[in-house]
Amino acid sequence: MNRPIHGGNLAWASAWAGCSPEAILDFSASINPLGPPQSAIAAIERGLEALRAYPDPDYSRLRAALAAVHGIDPKWVLPGNGSAELLTWAGWEFSQQESTALVIPAFSDYGRALGVFGAKVVDYPLSLPHCPLPAFVTGRGRGLLLNNPHNPTGQLWTRAEILPYLAEFELVVVDEAFMDFLPRDRAQSLVEVVGEYPNLVVLRSLTKFYSLPGLRLGYAIAHPDRLQRWQQWRDPWPVNVLAAFAGEAVVGDREFVRQTLKWLEGAKRELHQGLRDIAGLYPLEGAANYLLVRTEGSSSQLQQKLLQNHRILIRDCLSFPELRDRYFRIAVRTPSENQRLLDALASEV
Repeated sequence: MNRPIHGGNLAWASAWAGCSPEAILDFSASINPLGPPQSAIAAIERGLEALRAYPDPDYSRLRAALAAVHGIDPKWVLPGNGSAELLTWAGWEFSQQESTALVIPAFSDYGRALGVFGAKVVDYPLSLPHCPLPAFVTGRGRGLLLNNPHNPTGQLWTRAEILPYLAEFELVVVDEAFMDFLPRDRAQSLVEVVGEYPNLVVLRSLTKFYSLPGLRLGYAIAHPDRLQRWQQWRDPWPVNVLAAFAGEAVVGDREFVRQTLKWLEGAKRELHQGLRDIAGLYPLEGAANYLLVRTEGSSSQLQQKLLQNHRILIRDCLSFPELRDRYFRIAVRTPSENQRLLDALASEV
């Protein structure tokens, strides 16, 4: 079985560890360990009867629920089969530009979405560990694909840092898949300015925060004319009815939001400090629910030791070529699970 390029591949991990997938403690996928919320489970159960019919092709109720969260018109929202599906259509738009600026290291699916339509990509390396935005070459016919908070570093750029580029690029797509993990007073979302910039697209994910990756659900916020084009390009009914029911429910689940933000603040702080206390490990500060860690040894060998000896899966960063074999990424999980990881790392590093 080939080495995975994404986190969360428990089939590969269990085959390597010689155990069942259920026996693996997964730190490789940055998914909220508190979910799925009960509101999602109840909504899915209510939606079972709807399996007899096709989904509403306009997803009117889901779009209304998502729009209400952001205080915008539903016409500015397009649900998708995960934000990855919507990223594909952004890739087509980027292929119409002379070039697209991409901050690296970058989520591997960006390369897929840009490459499948032949978009010309100009890489802009980050300077670790502080990760200021690079000095982009801007102008007409140029696009910018950015994610904020950044994956895999966890770097969060402010609105003030990004806003000038909205006037300097022909097309700007900002992937905010992990923005929900920040409290409202610290979040730096650009959703509130989409109405001012017809060249701006914001992508959001519901699967990471609400622990629903198997349902595949995300959405784009952009000018309605652009979203209508995307709707015409893609297959009909990309979002299944159970995902739509769950999405409608979870975006209004304020108690789950409160519980998640309360858990994350303390758990991440303690995990970061625990990593710093282990000789040879150097965790970066991060704004999301994961941490990028530099190691003096081989991260892929460390991954194998943790699997074989502890049945713990971390994310090596070999799919981020710029990081080579000296970084790994871990999700923040519950305090007891985090401590289990720290104990395992202390014995293997």
